[in-house]
Amino acid sequence: MHESGIPHLREALLFLALAGILIPLLQRFRISNVLGFLVVGLVVGPFGLGRFAADLPWLSWLSFSGGPGVAALAEIGVMFLMFSIGLELSTERLWAMRRWVFGAGTLQIVVTAVVVGLIAARFGHAADTALLIGLILAFSSTAVVMQLLSSRHELGTPTGRSVFSILLMQDLAVVPVLILVGTLGSPGGGGVTLSVAIALLKAAAAIAFIYLLGRRVIRPLFRWFAASRQADTFMALTLLSSLGIASLTFAAGLSMALGAFLAGLLLAETEFRHEVEVTIEPFRGLLMGLFFMSVGMGIDPAAILRSPGWLLAALVGLFALKSLVVAALARAFGLATGRSVEAGLLLGQGGEFAFIVIGAALASKLLDAQLAASLMLLIGLSLFVTPLFAALGRALGEQIERARTTPAAGEIELPRGLEGHVVIAGYGRVGQLMSGLLDAQGIAWVAIDDRPATAARFHSKGLPVFVGDAGRAELLRRLGMESARVVVLTMDQPAAALHALAALRQEWPALPVLARARDEVHAAELRRAGASVVVPETLESALQLGARVLDTAGLPEEAVARLVELERGRRQASWSAGGARREAD
Repeated sequence: MHESGIPHLREALLFLALAGILIPLLQRFRISNVLGFLVVGLVVGPFGLGRFAADLPWLSWLSFSGGPGVAALAEIGVMFLMFSIGLELSTERLWAMRRWVFGAGTLQIVVTAVVVGLIAARFGHAADTALLIGLILAFSSTAVVMQLLSSRHELGTPTGRSVFSILLMQDLAVVPVLILVGTLGSPGGGGVTLSVAIALLKAAAAIAFIYLLGRRVIRPLFRWFAASRQADTFMALTLLSSLGIASLTFAAGLSMALGAFLAGLLLAETEFRHEVEVTIEPFRGLLMGLFFMSVGMGIDPAAILRSPGWLLAALVGLFALKSLVVAALARAFGLATGRSVEAGLLLGQGGEFAFIVIGAALASKLLDAQLAASLMLLIGLSLFVTPLFAALGRALGEQIERARTTPAAGEIELPRGLEGHVVIAGYGRVGQLMSGLLDAQGIAWVAIDDRPATAARFHSKGLPVFVGDAGRAELLRRLGMESARVVVLTMDQPAAALHALAALRQEWPALPVLARARDEVHAAELRRAGASVVVPETLESALQLGARVLDTAGLPEEAVARLVELERGRRQASWSAGGARREAD
């Protein structure tokens, strides 16, 4: 067939056409984007319609043949996902997660690899092959899981943070595993410890260099380009930063996805964070869809039908084993029982990095072609069914938490006849200030916070502060939501506030919800999600400061109050108009 002078033009046109049709349909019928793109990839891939393209040439315009072009674009999609995740974090938050990353994350890899390796050895595999199988199946899919959490606004929840910590440790472990594969495959196979140590030192040096590069070069460049107010140059610098740092980590032997994550982390603490998010959002969504389609393309239904019993048993066994390991570790590290079960089922699949390890093992002749093909089929199928297991995990987690939060458990005991009270979601400094104001006016209140230590400290003082996720409707119901006067969202994590707001609007659409916003971008998101009143920290601090300036400049107190109120109203009207335009679009 005649090809265009532009490489992969046909594949690009087909993908854009499918995305233009598929995305609105998925949103209309509330189907997971991940599952939708996986199914479409299976249908239009080389094992679907592509199988018949040789006999029916016109089908080549409606099917993909796979190939390096699709794989390369799909990898870029994963990189943009990790870049956007980095933007949601900061170095302080990452340091606060170190116990989960290096504790739970490391234990998950080691325990899973050992248990799977022992099972593989029982089936007759040699020790090095069994160990390799265990390491391959210890990985989970960062791309699939993080996309699911992002679409459900759960990245900022306790489950989301714990799952992300484990996935981040898996990304860091890719390099030592690849070094181990190379060492096992080399003549003699010695020096494993030394090789891994050298790889870790190289990784640490690369990360330190990238951090300094970001501080000394990338941030000043962003400030300089932003001053020029050229949108195209700002977009170019954003793409250069994410792809450039990803290339540096790849050159150092780390994954490109980890490099993109570091690039996002560097920009998360700058004033350009939200503008960068808006810039990459269209690219990320499209390319992530291509990644999931490429996973669907790799699943061969004929291979499944040749050995359905073995494959089903292996798939169920993989999810059961990994879910048990992750759930046990999550519970040991302090996550609630229901949330631990949900985290386990979220991480029960194989991962995209496993394909890289399998390729290296094939090149080193540590795996034969048949075993490698079986592992790739198992991992691909596990990615395909992950949305279903994630939904199961969420349902089981809610049932477990509902059973644990009954009145008999004594965990939530509200005063009798409590009505017209205020529910405070998030009991940090803002929540504590809010409760003090309410106490001074004799208004009843209850609070919920997802940090067990915080809730326990205040609950022990006799205050109505309970531990839980404000995005769980069954927990909110236990707080007397049916008779509540108003809900105040005071948490400082944007994703957690949106997650809680979604649950509130679904169950209690008429209940007034007042929300604290980090800035005007976050305020606009909360307003679109249904918040009754939104108070951005940046706006209020600026108005307070402006009022002091005007007062010092000699303006009358009444004039200052009037000007401040006018400016506040103008800003709120601007957000409302912007939200209405977006909804109309």
